[in-house]
Amino acid sequence: MKTVALPSMTKPVETYEQAIEYLYNRINYEHVHADRYSAGDFKLDRMRQLLRLLGDPHLAVPAIHIAGTKGKGSTAALVSEILTATGLKVGLFTSPHIDVFEERIRFNGVMATPTEIIELVNRVSVAVAELDGMPGKLNPTYFEIATAMAWLFFHARAADVAVLEVGLGGRLDSTNLCSPLVTIITSISRDHTQILGSTLTQIAAEKAGIAKPDVPLICGATDPEALSAITEICEQQSAKLYNLGEHIQVQSRPAEQPSGTRQLVSVETPWSKWTDLPLSLAGEHQARNAGIAVAAVDLLRQRHFEVSEAAITSAMSSVRWPLRIEVIQERPTVVVDAAHNWQSVKELLRTLDDQFTSRRRLLIFSTTVDKDVAGMLRQLLPRFDTTILTQYQDYPRAVPIEELHRLVRRISTTPVHTAADPTTAWRLARRLASPDELICVTGSFFIAAEIREAFVDSEPVGAEPENVQ
Repeated sequence: MKTVALPSMTKPVETYEQAIEYLYNRINYEHVHADRYSAGDFKLDRMRQLLRLLGDPHLAVPAIHIAGTKGKGSTAALVSEILTATGLKVGLFTSPHIDVFEERIRFNGVMATPTEIIELVNRVSVAVAELDGMPGKLNPTYFEIATAMAWLFFHARAADVAVLEVGLGGRLDSTNLCSPLVTIITSISRDHTQILGSTLTQIAAEKAGIAKPDVPLICGATDPEALSAITEICEQQSAKLYNLGEHIQVQSRPAEQPSGTRQLVSVETPWSKWTDLPLSLAGEHQARNAGIAVAAVDLLRQRHFEVSEAAITSAMSSVRWPLRIEVIQERPTVVVDAAHNWQSVKELLRTLDDQFTSRRRLLIFSTTVDKDVAGMLRQLLPRFDTTILTQYQDYPRAVPIEELHRLVRRISTTPVHTAADPTTAWRLARRLASPDELICVTGSFFIAAEIREAFVDSEPVGAEPENVQ
């Protein structure tokens, strides 16, 4: 990727808006098209130097480190919720955010305040300015600065443990400088192939880069190719491996009244057994994530962490994780989900079949240019009666509507509409769907987030949509 001069602050920021502007002016690989960067742009030495200038706060807070193609955010939220319910002081770092930056940095379930974000930016920016002035392309990125801010925040709060979600991959991710008590890999499937590799073996090896010497790793990946690569790396690191389906058994069944509890999950680990834990998240894949989270916490119990069954039950029934098969409205049922690859779409469709009774379904779809768009659409289109294609507004990687429309027409004869933006798509969907039907929004984290925002800001039912075909 071509290196460009990056802005460094010359004076402290005074407002929250200035702090966010400073962050957004850094290189942000969440928004950059994948063909504009490579693995060479991710350098742990750069992150290591940034943390050294900040006093190495990451070394003072033990971590639970979570990687995976999908499910890592939900698993992180579950682990954090359980440990917080025990009375521990718990930091949680996740990405991306939905509405505001501070969603990424939480302490005991509460986001950092705008004032704290200002303070953290002012502290980190001094070290960033020093690195920006050094030779060797040591320009910290948006995600690296965010990670450093999280560690500073957790250290200042004297956190007992930090739960860290990997941003991308694992081996070269800026979170991988942590000192973990346990590491977790939730799942492995093909995603970010330009960076992580085109085979499951290569992708799994990148994810398994979070394995540390003598630190146990809990693995939810079940594909033999991926599991073989993870096993090999764990053996090299002398990291004890606990596999889902072998050492950890998970079973689930729908809750009789799914309005709060979506399903009941039973988990058996090498040390304990739980039956019918109430889980507020929908989908068989979330049951697996919950099983992995419970296993990680149970492993900590073997290391003298005091975690009661009551804390696990309370946390699983109360955890919320937006955009993961999230029901934001009833009548019509509206589900928003951040599925963005073939496997996550498969899990979404399975959950819609198993846990939702609406016979007629309407799809709102948009995605990014570096995804398997055709693969997702081939799964989705036959399962919906009507499709609305749109293009999210705030991110340059969105697939143009015209390109999506041409692809849909090559794949399916299902009725299809186009809407210029997510708000217009949402208004059209409300007009087309009757109270007994289901609207599903998927294809990307970004479209799910924008439709969710449009729902919150929506006009009264009956407004006329514009710019639709």
